[in-house]
This record gives sequence, C-alpha cells and structure tokens, in this order.
Amino acid sequence: MPQGLDELFSARQLKRDPDSLNQWGCDWTRSFTVAPSAIVFPESVEETVALVRLANESGFALVPSGGRTGLSGGAVAGNGEVVVSFDRMNRILDFSESDRLVRCQAGVVTQTLQDFAEDKGLYYPVDFASAGSSQIGGNISTNAGGIKVIRYGLTRDWVAGLKVVTGKGEVIDCNHGLIKNATGYDLRHLFIGAEGTLGLVVEAGMRLAKAPAPQHVMVLGVPAFPDILEVLRTFQSGLTLSAFEFFSEMALTKVLAHRDLPRPLGEPVPFYALLEFDEGDMEAAMSLFEQTVTQGWVTDGVLSQSEGQAADLWALREGISESIAPYTPYKNDLSVRISMMPEFIEEVDALVAASYPDFEVCWYGHIGDGNLHLNILKPDELAGEDFYERCHAISPKIFEAVRKRDGSISAEHGVGLLKRDFLGFTRSDVDMALMARLKQVFDPNQVMNPGKLLPG
Repeated sequence: MPQGLDELFSARQLKRDPDSLNQWGCDWTRSFTVAPSAIVFPESVEETVALVRLANESGFALVPSGGRTGLSGGAVAGNGEVVVSFDRMNRILDFSESDRLVRCQAGVVTQTLQDFAEDKGLYYPVDFASAGSSQIGGNISTNAGGIKVIRYGLTRDWVAGLKVVTGKGEVIDCNHGLIKNATGYDLRHLFIGAEGTLGLVVEAGMRLAKAPAPQHVMVLGVPAFPDILEVLRTFQSGLTLSAFEFFSEMALTKVLAHRDLPRPLGEPVPFYALLEFDEGDMEAAMSLFEQTVTQGWVTDGVLSQSEGQAADLWALREGISESIAPYTPYKNDLSVRISMMPEFIEEVDALVAASYPDFEVCWYGHIGDGNLHLNILKPDELAGEDFYERCHAISPKIFEAVRKRDGSISAEHGVGLLKRDFLGFTRSDVDMALMARLKQVFDPNQVMNPGKLLPG
C-alpha cells in the first residue's frame, strides 16, 4: 500500500482487505483485472486535496469511484492504484428555491437528488435504470444521458457549477451557479465527460426543473425498424415527447423470462416503441396513433391507464440490462444521427450475423436521441475470455460503420478501458493530441485515472 495514507485517513476511511478491493475496484464490466492497492473514503474537499498532493509526491495513481455502475471500465483499478470512493461525501449542502439550484457533494445518489427535488415541488430529469445507485459525480464524469434526453438533455445541461480538485491538487470552482457568465473559457465543461482523467469532481451545483405534468406511457408494436422513425416523426409533429425508446422482440423475451410481467401486446412483433408524454396530450396522442396504424407503421398498441401500469410498461424497457446480465453481454453503446439509424442498424446487424451466426443479438436504446445499445449475448458453452476476444475483434468493423456516418462509439457510457483503443474512430488525430495536452496541463504527473479514455 502507498505510504502516507494511514496518516491522512482514519481506519474507517481506509480499506485494503481483499473483499473491499474487489468490491470497490471495479464497475459493472467484468472483463478487466481488478487489483487496487487500497480504497480510501475522503469526507471533505480538504482531505481530497491532501490525497491528490500525496499521490503526486509519492508517485501513486488514483481511480475515482462513484456508484460503480459504469459499463466501460472507467472505474476499474487494475494496476495497484488507490481507489477514491465518494460514498461518504454524499450530502446535499445547499438549496436555493429562487435559483432552482442544489449544491451537493459528488457522492449524492441520483435518486436522492430526484427525491429531494420532488420534495421541493421540482424535478431533476436525468434518469436511468441505475438511478438508485449511481452518483452525481460519476454522472458528471461520464455526462450521463438516460431515458429523458429527448426532452431534457444530458447531465451537462443541468450542471450549473462545479468544484474540482485537479490532478495537481488545485481546487477549481467553476461558474458558481450562474446562468450568464461571459468571462472566457468555461472550465466546468472540460471536466464533464472527462471520466476523472483531469481531476476529481467533489461538489456540483445542479439545476432543477419545474415538476412535469402527469405522464402517460404508450407501447407500440412496429413491424420494421425504419417504421420506428416514421412513428417518432409523426408523434413529434403533434406533441412534446418526454421519452421515445425502442427494444427488439429478443430484448422483450429476455425481460419476460426474467420478470413477472405480462406481454404488452397480443402478438409478438419485431420491434417495440415506448413513448411517454403529458397526460393532457392524450387526445392528440390517440389521433397520431391512428395515423401510424393507417400507414402500416404500427400494428397494435397499449396505453397506460394508471401509474402502476405505466411503471410496468417502463419495466419492459428498463429491465433489459438486468435481464441480459446473466448472459455476460458484450455491450456497444453507439450513436448516429437519427436519420441514419435504419441503414446503420441494418449494416451492423449484417456484420454481426456474418461473423457470429451462433450469437444472440439484443438491440434496444434511446431512439429519440440517436443512441443504440447493441448487446451480443454469450453462449453458455463459450468461455468468457474467448467470447470477449471474439466480440472485441469485430469492434473495428462496427466502429468503421460509425465513423463513416460521423457518429460516436460511445453515446453515454464513456470510453474507459473498453473503447480507449478505438477512440480514433470518433475523434480526429488533432482532437486526441489536444486532449492529451489538456491532460498534461491538469494532471502533469499522470496520477488521475491513468490508462483511461486516451490511447497510450
């Protein structure tokens, strides 16, 4: 274990037993070696600063850890690093009703912020299946998206201020919650999505929204993927959508096998679209639904009649990741412009089918913002390492399909270790050179989450 940690942290703030190292040294990925030297739990900005300065002086590396719900290996410590857990920096520090602004520590769980907002008659709209365990600092570091992006945008859009400890141990307090601030470079946006490679997010000022109207949820059966975009275009022409998700029959089958939920429609169809919209728009929604049926884009549909039924319909979509977890899926989180989705998904489907005809492929995603989740499921008889290698080998072909459409190889899960070596499919050589120079400015001794995001 690196020297000096015992002087900085009490016994309850420092763990180095094997179970703790394994628990806090990884995220939801299971394809990388986990080998941290220690886990530390700072409880203040001052302790975090002291830790970073010690890392610079003693030459050890730090890996930030939030809820560890990431899917790209960004929170994996595999080379003796010290994991910095923000589990104990989990307080809401301040709230301004006039500004609709909450100042909180990095370890505040997403759902805690959502519940706090609801108690104040407001709304924190960044939402996803892992909201009950993900932390605000991690959301900021990966610019988390989720299921409401079509209406409310990404985490970046709700960060009004940011306090960061840089890789040099300097404290930067960015923007102070201002709406207007025309004083040069807005440094907070460098740290949003940086995956902890430039510094440690310790506090954030998060904006809240007006509480939404009651929502209805509709699930539609769609016979062909291009028809989903026609459905999206039709509904967007007549109302404001809060969400527009899609999943395949394969994904639905896995959820129904895993959870005690009824099939939403009478007959299976290749694809399903899930829409959420304001209760007051129900008449318009029904008229638009009839249009899509008349055009042959939709075969059938179901509309929630209660909050419980709405939750059950959402569970069909949000339960997918949990349902396929036993299959050790190889995940790809891709985005292209919405107009390019049909040709893109057709090309990628053909690539996977040609290379791995014996693998099940599970598609789902946030179709309303161009984000597709491609999950290749491991056959029972195939060893995990062999499966990972075979899937990894086809990634360049998939990413080439992304590159020629100017898309992204990581829409919302980050780059981490999983996609680090493929970053050039999304970012130019000039981009990556500038990013490396920024890393050098904020973290000259390379102590902040080394080996992540940027190719070596």
